[in-house]
Amino acid sequence: MLNALKLKGKIVENNTSIPAISTAIGIDTATFYRKLNRNSFSISEADKIAEFLNLTGDEATAIFFSQYVA
Repeated sequence: MLNALKLKGKIVENNTSIPAISTAIGIDTATFYRKLNRNSFSISEADKIAEFLNLTGDEATAIFFSQYVA
């Protein structure tokens, strides 16, 4: 399951925004928020987000494959 709190933290840490990420990965901002709330990012979207935020493998795993759900 997606750890939304960690993802939001990394977005702030990288001094960026959800609209910037959604544009970079090619989805509408409203769709990004919906996917964030429903824990429904595809593997390819998660990969693009991880690349955009320069996440390490461990960070990406902790965010996108977490046992903890925010």
